[in-house]
Amino acid sequence: MKYIDEFNDPQLARRLLDEIRATATRPWALMEVCGGQTHSIIRHGIDQLLPEQVELIHGPGCPVCVTPLEVIDKALEIASRPGVIFCSFGDMLRVPGTDRDLFRVKGEGGDVRVVYSPLDALELARGNPDREVVFFAIGFETTAPANAMAVHQARRLGLSNFSLLVSHVRVPPAIEAIMTAPECRVQGFLAAGHVCSVMGMAEYPDLAERFRVPMVVTGFEPLDILEGIRRAVRQLERGEHRVENAYPRAVREEGNPAAVRMIEEVFEVTDRNWRGIGPIPASGWRLTDAFRAYDAEHRFDVSGIRTEEPAECRAGEVLQGLIKPTECGAFGTTCTPRTPLGATMVSSEGACAAYYLYRRMNAGAPQAGGSAQEQEEVAPVG
Repeated sequence: MKYIDEFNDPQLARRLLDEIRATATRPWALMEVCGGQTHSIIRHGIDQLLPEQVELIHGPGCPVCVTPLEVIDKALEIASRPGVIFCSFGDMLRVPGTDRDLFRVKGEGGDVRVVYSPLDALELARGNPDREVVFFAIGFETTAPANAMAVHQARRLGLSNFSLLVSHVRVPPAIEAIMTAPECRVQGFLAAGHVCSVMGMAEYPDLAERFRVPMVVTGFEPLDILEGIRRAVRQLERGEHRVENAYPRAVREEGNPAAVRMIEEVFEVTDRNWRGIGPIPASGWRLTDAFRAYDAEHRFDVSGIRTEEPAECRAGEVLQGLIKPTECGAFGTTCTPRTPLGATMVSSEGACAAYYLYRRMNAGAPQAGGSAQEQEEVAPVG
């Protein structure tokens, strides 16, 4: 517990808050990129403790939330087929497709299994040579090395019954898309520490310079986040726009070169559609031609599936930081963890899930998190 407790020290937190208050002389709007940071901020009430000059805007940093509806429908189609073992992290099972989710497919007889690593799925493929085993490979740069390794191992072992349904997305192009949007109010970023621990910081100085915004690589504990805010506000007050590493215990300038090499061997950059946001150029990865045989989308011929987002769900605006979850009329009423309209309500990193779980509701709205079961459904295993 030592290494957790020391980043939750209330006295140090008060000291950092005092420094932020003393530094901020005018309004500033900062975006935390990662959904894990959003949950930490809401859980600990960091946004409510900050001086009124500092606003935190929740970004699109939840890979489950931005997985496009058409990819969810492709997963549902594949998982429904006989002879398939469909493997996924637990937080994808409640993400709604057009008319159902993976839990529904499982209830209807589909062999849908929760795993904790793509290598678990690989072992299932080895143990079930007469079945097709598909792993739902979603995530930002953080999960890409393990998914790449699974495919690399499958080829080395000569497994022909293993494949990935890939929906990987990349953070830097998303930041560029946010900054070029006409409604953008973001003046600085808390960059995701876990992404930078893999990829390093090389892509961020150009973004900071082009858009003249400070970018502070930040961790996930309360003191990590407060230190990131302190550094970002200090830069803004000084008129600076640099990349700073406030998470040196996990992030190095070069990232993890071995992990990057594995990603580059197995994946190539591609355009990617983001749920609720739309297409962002060069914002994703797909399997290279050398590993195309392990691409479930081609193996099961589901590339033609197209969908439309439900008009009632405003998750796209939440993911772009244009509104808070409570500004959506469906939040906490027609959209709850049991009846989600979008992934942001059921993902363990979704902003809507954070607001619901930690009872952030508008005055006069129904009380959130009413039952223990609903609170558990906000953050499923995974």
